[in-house]
Amino acid sequence: MSRTSAGPARNPTLSLLFSPASFRGLTFKNRLVVAPMCQYSAKGGVANDYHFAHLARFALGGFGAVIVEATAVTPEGRISYADLGLWTDEQIAPLARIVDFLRTQGTASGVQLAHAGRKASTPVWWRGRFDETEEEKPLVGFEDWPVVGPSPIPQVAGSTEFKVPRALTVEEMDDIREAFVAAAQRAQQAGFDFVEVHSAHGYLLHQFLSPVANSREDEFGGSRENRMRFPLSVVRAVREVWPAEKPLFVRISAQDGIEGGWTVADSVAYGAALKDLGADLIDVSSGGFAGARIPVGPGYQVPLSRAVRGDAGVPTMAVGLITQAQDAEAIIADGDADLVALGRMALDDPNWPVHARLELDSTEDAYAVWPKQSGFVVRNKDQALRERVYTEAE
Repeated sequence: MSRTSAGPARNPTLSLLFSPASFRGLTFKNRLVVAPMCQYSAKGGVANDYHFAHLARFALGGFGAVIVEATAVTPEGRISYADLGLWTDEQIAPLARIVDFLRTQGTASGVQLAHAGRKASTPVWWRGRFDETEEEKPLVGFEDWPVVGPSPIPQVAGSTEFKVPRALTVEEMDDIREAFVAAAQRAQQAGFDFVEVHSAHGYLLHQFLSPVANSREDEFGGSRENRMRFPLSVVRAVREVWPAEKPLFVRISAQDGIEGGWTVADSVAYGAALKDLGADLIDVSSGGFAGARIPVGPGYQVPLSRAVRGDAGVPTMAVGLITQAQDAEAIIADGDADLVALGRMALDDPNWPVHARLELDSTEDAYAVWPKQSGFVVRNKDQALRERVYTEAE
């Protein structure tokens, strides 16, 4: 997506990307969000010093909000044994420590509540396979378990990485819904400002939505209305226990990229139903199932955000290879989304917001995005070297 040369010139001192955005009783200081990104670095689902340092740097870098990675609502809902969790009270305090620090920097905190379904119990991604030695297993907290899904259809047939799931009973679905509720209540105890229900990327709730993974013949399969039934019931249950003044986001895959799969039109209907339940924003991604054909390039998912926002009438967050400040600014200015999320780009440059603000704003006000402990030093460095806003200074 290269849009920096299109449209009228914008006043660089009035960046919309760095304007506040409010949802219920919460105001983000700017519209830049760190997308949830699994780090596969937990033991027993408990956050540790790595998670603290990993997430704290984004607050120092000027992001308006940070969403903690997919956090499993049950042990069996983890993508791998190294995922974070919120299924027990001992997992609350380490997350609260992260939340407290983000707040000192004026950064809002969110957590993505998730269940991996048939994509659970897979290898840690950088290993690529289960190659842990017997000596290493207790050190890393290795676990392996059977997986579940809406139907006994595996992510990849005959795979050594993905197991064949057992179809969930209605009673087990009720238990998982209650696990989402309990995790939301723990998120509240940890002090999170908002929660995001994970309904994307081929994980459990998305599995129910898509005919690719759902072949049920009961009231949770078949028609789109039936396939939406369980995910909507989860969002409804979470919204009922999540404080009314706090926002609830939902992440979706707007399309499967597979013939006969979930489509953008389906996502518009889903987004409207989520809005009716009290969801405050749809985080619009795509894909998640094997065999998907989705062309990838700069800002490749922005049109999906635009479609859901416009046709479902619900605020959205755009995500997906958004790397340039001018492109991110254009997404907000053109009404394609209300927020912009960075994932891989945030890992590459945790200071992306402060750098973007200096690119979009030609005044000294741009340095206010930096933490007070370092912003004035960076400003003085730029002034001495005649860089950034001081390039043309005499």
